Amino acid sequence: MNSTHNPTAADAEDEDFGPFGRSLFEDPSVRALSRVGVVDVGSNSVRMVVFDGAARSPAYFYNEKILCGLGKGLGETGMLNPAGKLRALAALKRFSLLAEGMGAAPLTVVATAAMREASDGPEFSAQVLTETGLRMHVIDGDEEARLSAQGVLLGWPEAKGVVCDIGGNSMELARVGDGKVGKRVSTQLGPFRLQQVEGGVEKRRALIQRVLTSVQGKMKSEGERFYMVGGSWRVIARLDMERRNYPLTVLHEYRMPTKSALDTLDWLETADLTMLRGRTGTSQERMELVPLACEVLRELIRVFKPSEIDISSYGIREGLLYEQMPDKLRARDPLIEAARAAEQTGARLPGTGKTLFTFLMPLFKDLSKERLRLIKAACLLHDTTWRAHPDYRADVCFDNATRANLGGLDHPGRVFLGLSLLHRYKNNRSGSRLEPLFRLLSEDEIQEAEVLGKAMRFGAMFAAGDPAEAGALVWKPKKRTLDLQLTELGVGLYGEVAKARFSSLTQALRAKGRVLQPGEENAEV
Repeated sequence: MNSTHNPTAADAEDEDFGPFGRSLFEDPSVRALSRVGVVDVGSNSVRMVVFDGAARSPAYFYNEKILCGLGKGLGETGMLNPAGKLRALAALKRFSLLAEGMGAAPLTVVATAAMREASDGPEFSAQVLTETGLRMHVIDGDEEARLSAQGVLLGWPEAKGVVCDIGGNSMELARVGDGKVGKRVSTQLGPFRLQQVEGGVEKRRALIQRVLTSVQGKMKSEGERFYMVGGSWRVIARLDMERRNYPLTVLHEYRMPTKSALDTLDWLETADLTMLRGRTGTSQERMELVPLACEVLRELIRVFKPSEIDISSYGIREGLLYEQMPDKLRARDPLIEAARAAEQTGARLPGTGKTLFTFLMPLFKDLSKERLRLIKAACLLHDTTWRAHPDYRADVCFDNATRANLGGLDHPGRVFLGLSLLHRYKNNRSGSRLEPLFRLLSEDEIQEAEVLGKAMRFGAMFAAGDPAEAGALVWKPKKRTLDLQLTELGVGLYGEVAKARFSSLTQALRAKGRVLQPGEENAEV
């Protein structure tokens, strides 16, 4: 599946490119992805996503979901929900036409539990092919678990633990670590299935306990991180945010300590779900399944004792892309790749992010690898919102960083990145409407973000191209001095605005600044 050569028409049929039927990454050094459309036909929802942009961290060019309830009642009747079939067929017709219009055809369609288990699944699949031209690839539970886990790896390269993907009629678990998918298990613990269990809460609890105990015997997992995929998990996470008054409602990489998750499950037992549905923007169809998903989550925590519960917005659709990626592409950092792509399409002078990063490195040479990647991403993004109105540019920068669909970036990282970009355009953050988000960072981290922002603010305007052509920074942290060694070109460029921004940077560093003329060593500011 990870073929890296350019297939010819003659040998294309001999290669296995999975549901796509073609190679998406013919060159292992490719950085951009041509527009690709994927449809996920699940037991509850039918969703089309069109990917575009950076190959390692594709952007969502288009994203539409219809809650069809295709698998509702399947456990009782053994057949697809008739109303769900009508809605799914209409959605697939629309998606096929949309894909043609946006240049994303042919669509790749993958179907999961409802289609593989329903007795009329093959008949419906044939009807879809006849009426829409879309061929469904029905995958088994093992394949569903593997693809979901690969989706997590696309956005979370360092993921280590267990991926748990809940759908309408099934729930899959898969072990991940070292960039690979290991042991996996498929169960029938989807909410639609649990609706069919007679005997109420106690009977459902006994069934869930029995299934999860069996799964634990196979997975042998305890105290590991759990990565949660699926709409029901995302709703529970959004409700956890609501209970905690959490300031950032981006679900991807939202992390819940198990105690917080249990507190939320207790809270939801007596909460007004109708009121919460309105406050969180959750559909009625999805909220109806939440109590059942809560029962499953409570037993998951009891049986597996996860160290932490992390939410992933990536799943099967992203896993299909990861499936085809050459190892060289998989090894790239999704955050840096997304930032680089944004710079190429949005910056005034693409390529200056790299030179700015190099120019500022003397300030940050002793920082951790994780912090350096955030600094590099900030430099790549520093000029991508220049078209925004100057009065709002700082807030736009912050919003873009904290709310963008970026992989490889946790919530504190989002706020650090956003705050540094805010200070790229604005000296003072006090009174900002964004202040509630700052509590996700420590005081030291806030200070570091301010220094980075003001460093970018100075370096980005010091010279039109590479600031290293105008001067070099020499940072002496023990002496708390920052030297700016000017070149001949830099003498002319070091004007009033540059002087003011260099002074602002030294103040943020709580340091003394010195500007050295060419050949000078002791010129004091």
